[in-house]
Amino acid sequence: MLVNVVKSKIHRVKCTGAELHYIGSITIDEDLMEAANIIEGERVQIVNVTNGERLETYAIPGPRKSGEITLNGAAARRVAKGDTLILIVYAFMSVDEAKQFKPTLVFPDEETNLLK
Repeated sequence: MLVNVVKSKIHRVKCTGAELHYIGSITIDEDLMEAANIIEGERVQIVNVTNGERLETYAIPGPRKSGEITLNGAAARRVAKGDTLILIVYAFMSVDEAKQFKPTLVFPDEETNLLK
């Protein structure tokens, strides 16, 4: 049996943009992606602390040291620039693996989205 557990989390970042007319995805500063062990194309759950919305899309890298967190496509309607977000990625693993696994948790600066 496989269970779905938290693999990676970027906790409390500010949304820096919402681009409605885009193919879709979330653009994340590549430094944050690497720190959180998130790969390009991986499914990401976005929890909007500001308005309670939850949605899923996939990650694409943004410029390093930019602090960029931009929701693209239809997801842009669920956020506003400045909203506080939590980004979560899950992974399937066996129960035994899950009991030993420790997720990668990243707590960037809440104002700049940069790594501390």
